[in-house]
Amino acid sequence: MDDRKFRTAMGKFATGVTVITTEIAGEIHGMTANAFMSVSLDPKLVVISIGEKAQMLDKIKNSKKFAVNILSAEQQELSMIFAGQIKEKREVSFEQLDGLPVLSGAIAQVACEVVNVHIEGDHTLFIGKVMDIHLNEKEPLMFFNGKYRVLSAEGVLASK
Repeated sequence: MDDRKFRTAMGKFATGVTVITTEIAGEIHGMTANAFMSVSLDPKLVVISIGEKAQMLDKIKNSKKFAVNILSAEQQELSMIFAGQIKEKREVSFEQLDGLPVLSGAIAQVACEVVNVHIEGDHTLFIGKVMDIHLNEKEPLMFFNGKYRVLSAEGVLASK
């Protein structure tokens, strides 16, 4: 099976959009990702998947901690900045959660400590123990079929 067919099939799964952040020596690093999920309630664990070519891979390996910022419908530009789709320098506002940088206005901010690492194929899975959570009541930013989407008032995905 070719790579394009696989990517197209995976794009049929609607996801939320996250920005993964960490900090090393006072410098904040982030990347857009939709490969995120909860793993366990007891203990509270989540997993993120980072590609072997991503600059963020070594950052998380070194810091041994990360935050997951689940983006709101108003934060598409932040997703594009951290995905490298917007090249010009933009000012990004961060807050702190359990000593980690998190994005202001995200619908959920989840601070994690890495407790396990698994290399699978061309990605590394980081299992994170959830240390703290902050929530905001807003509509989520979604990604489906290669496009950003938002939930309409009727709960149906609309193109953005």
